[in-house]
Amino acid sequence: MAEHRFVPQSYWNTIGSHAPALYVNSGDTVETTTVDARGWDKEGGQAAARGNPMTGPIHVAGAEPGDTLAIRFERIVPDREWAWASDVLSLGVVEPEYVSRLPEAQIRRWKVDAAAGYAELEEASTGYWAGRRLPLSPFLGCFGVAPSRGQAISTATSGEHGGNMDYRGFVAGVTAYFPVFAEGALLHLGDGHALQGDGEIAGTGLEISMSVRFSVRVLKGCKSGWPRGETPDHIFTVGNARPLDQALQHATTEMQRWLTEGYGMTMQEASQLLGQAVEYDVANVYNPAYSMVCKLSKRLLPDVPVMS
Repeated sequence: MAEHRFVPQSYWNTIGSHAPALYVNSGDTVETTTVDARGWDKEGGQAAARGNPMTGPIHVAGAEPGDTLAIRFERIVPDREWAWASDVLSLGVVEPEYVSRLPEAQIRRWKVDAAAGYAELEEASTGYWAGRRLPLSPFLGCFGVAPSRGQAISTATSGEHGGNMDYRGFVAGVTAYFPVFAEGALLHLGDGHALQGDGEIAGTGLEISMSVRFSVRVLKGCKSGWPRGETPDHIFTVGNARPLDQALQHATTEMQRWLTEGYGMTMQEASQLLGQAVEYDVANVYNPAYSMVCKLSKRLLPDVPVMS
């Protein structure tokens, strides 16, 4: 198992079968950085074209279609002292007749203190935000593997391969699982958020560049259909689609598959468990594809490995 310190030299605004920027083996650890959604790096310079530019892709030896790639995030830390965010709700999350009352959105800067673990709105000397701080919860809004059939899919959206899911649950300590569609999996990652509410309902989180450390592992012959995840307390699945009910269907179906194929439960057993104990998170309702998360507490699961 090797450790790699990877300094990106270029970025991609699509997730696809691009030429690998780094080659690693299953079990290796990578330390790298990401720029923010507008391509601004830790110095505030324009390092890449705007639109969720991705670090990578990273080729993982031995990964091939039919496998699953596991990514365990060990550290996700903002690497500069400011973030930016929209200051008005997205038009799609309010009633149509209310849209005309919303002011034009502006980009506002936030001070970010990663060491102290908080963010505060800059230039807020009066009103609600004067002196008010929010605790940080850093995560990556957009990451995933190369999709099937040689596609290159915009980082504005998401699908079976992952992508711009903007799920605030992808924090340090979480393991993400992606179905492999291309040789080497070709992992891309970026779009750091210092903080974001459920749904990304203002169209942004606190957008910021990141320092990231993670390990990768190839699960040979372990087939999955949609992104999955594991926290210390839950397993979860992510469905990406529009309308929102279709995203929920994908997430729920993937969880049902995981319970029956991975945990050996019958259809009826899994259905009863989901029916009485499922939890849902609204990950994103702003992007072209919405993202829904289906969760189950680990304490309710059979005593078998999460992923083999």
